[in-house]
Amino acid sequence: MLISAGTIVLDDRICRPGWIEFEGERIAACGSGTPPRAPDLDLPESTVVPGFVDMHVHGGGGASYSDGTAAAVAEAARFHLRHGTTTTLASLVTASPDELLSTVALIADQVGSGTLAGIHLEGPWLSPARRGAHAENQLRDPDPAEITALLEAGRGAIRMVTIAPELPGAAAAIDRFVQANVVVAVGHTDATYDQTRAAIEAGATVGTHVFNAMRPLHHREPGPVLALLEDPRVTVELIADGVHIHPALLRDLVRGKGSDRIALVTDAMAAAGTPDGEYRLGPVDVTVCCGVAHVTGTSTIAGSTATMAQLFRAAVTAAGPDPDAALLAAVRMTSTNPARAVGLTEVGRLCPGSRADLVVLDRDLALTAVVRRGALLS
Repeated sequence: MLISAGTIVLDDRICRPGWIEFEGERIAACGSGTPPRAPDLDLPESTVVPGFVDMHVHGGGGASYSDGTAAAVAEAARFHLRHGTTTTLASLVTASPDELLSTVALIADQVGSGTLAGIHLEGPWLSPARRGAHAENQLRDPDPAEITALLEAGRGAIRMVTIAPELPGAAAAIDRFVQANVVVAVGHTDATYDQTRAAIEAGATVGTHVFNAMRPLHHREPGPVLALLEDPRVTVELIADGVHIHPALLRDLVRGKGSDRIALVTDAMAAAGTPDGEYRLGPVDVTVCCGVAHVTGTSTIAGSTATMAQLFRAAVTAAGPDPDAALLAAVRMTSTNPARAVGLTEVGRLCPGSRADLVVLDRDLALTAVVRRGALLS
């Protein structure tokens, strides 16, 4: 199939017009200007960008990855695929050792089949003081035996873990995961600046939804926020849904520090795409009102109801008045950077040899079509 478009982002450059051709699941060729033959799909009024990569998502469409069933995993992945997320990590919340082990084993099968790109363990090795929507009675310190069991059950599917580096045993856990080629993220943490720096030196390369569920920035003890933002080796997750962080903060970070180390994530839970009401995030009861999820009876935010398509538009707005620079920045933050952060080399860019995953947007940057692995979704 050959697609031409009025605007297309090819490998961090904008082409107007541009074209892309794929054979099977891979991009065979692409370029700017007139395509080499008549296109199979001509989109002169559209913008084509790489498929979105969400490295932190718990569910959607009424289903949760932590439900521990193949049907729920498939439904959550389908929901986000319809909204442009062509690559997904299944984020699992804190659970008992046995439950977490069985869920990891089940989702590993879905990763092997291509439904998901991997597993993100957001817990159980988190700070009780910064636990957010995680069940306090299931939080625990890193245990070498449990880590080994999870890695074995995951059969290579565990791609990222979130750890509070101040916990006893965290340093050894970080080293164990790094040796196993698992990305380590710092999050849900009450760590000091120095403790966070030590975790980064030990191999942590991601900040889990920075600003949320971590010790806040203070002028005498800057804590994890500054340590994560200032280190060029770290990619920082941001939930740009207008709830988790103020749009002005996103704008300041993108325009001040640049977009190269920011990965936008939804942190979406089952309620994404469904009506307000009562839900669960793992064992925790969640109430969604006006599209905002809270732990029931509290003011604690419990994930989001956002999609990556919504975050893409927020990224364009935050990146500034230059439309070309803003478009490139949005692509980096929603595709290129998250793919790089978790070691996915075949997605996140549109270039020959990459997987044929792309999103078609209209003049208002609303999603109109999705292509995954070379197949146009109906």
